[in-house]
Amino acid sequence: MSGQHGYVVVSTVQGQFVEAQIKAFLEAHDVPCQLRGESLRLTHAISIDGIGAAEVLVPAELADKARDLLARAERGELAIDEVPGERYTDE
Repeated sequence: MSGQHGYVVVSTVQGQFVEAQIKAFLEAHDVPCQLRGESLRLTHAISIDGIGAAEVLVPAELADKARDLLARAERGELAIDEVPGERYTDE
């Protein structure tokens, strides 16, 4: 499916947290991202059975890269390693 201005859908997601994660993830990998369809959920608080789903759109020329990144993340191939010498605590 093609979006406005040469953007194509690479994923359909449910939930504001997931949308924000995917958008930030793709943009961190230099893939501009737009969300389409989230307004129904925001205006009417509807998010069941895909009604409040949002489509993730990226430029057509970066669609393969975006799909590959999302697939690798889904398989657990991309992870943030602990920085040597640093410890993360709840203090």
